[in-house]
Amino acid sequence: MATTRYAALLRGINVGGSRKVPMAELRTLMEGLGHDGVRTHLQSGQAVFTAPHGDEESLAAELSAAIERHFGFAVDVIVRDHAYLKEIVDACPFPAGELEPRQLHVTYFSAPVTPDRFAEIDPEAYLPEEFRLGDRALYLYAPNGLGRSRLAEHLARPRVTKGVVATSRNWNTVLKLVELTEG
Repeated sequence: MATTRYAALLRGINVGGSRKVPMAELRTLMEGLGHDGVRTHLQSGQAVFTAPHGDEESLAAELSAAIERHFGFAVDVIVRDHAYLKEIVDACPFPAGELEPRQLHVTYFSAPVTPDRFAEIDPEAYLPEEFRLGDRALYLYAPNGLGRSRLAEHLARPRVTKGVVATSRNWNTVLKLVELTEG
């Protein structure tokens, strides 16, 4: 039976002391859903696993529902397979090898987004910060880091993210998820 390696990206957990999801409990919960090879990365909501069935959307919905039942609060989840994660790295429009990992981020979206969603943003007003759209992803170059990024703040506004789940990861995490889902 063929299996696929996936990464689950959990949005907004273990930040500022709220919405606590201990990684050991998350691994046990995911194993209880029938997933194999479950590993977590950092405390900020990444898990990799192997699943013999399902698609990204159904796997995300199943995990989100299980988290809400177990922990008592809703968590948005995006699931992506290894091939997609690798494509995101390969398609990076910025010179990732020349940048510090804290300067480059990827925001993963639960569904495709079109450029018109970002039409109100004047790119010139945020230079040297820049963003580019990819497939269900947005690449953000923030030379002073995400915490000081005016553009990141604008990109996270509800009118920009309306109707989709969006969760961001720094470039180190993006690369680590490719590595962890390999094979």
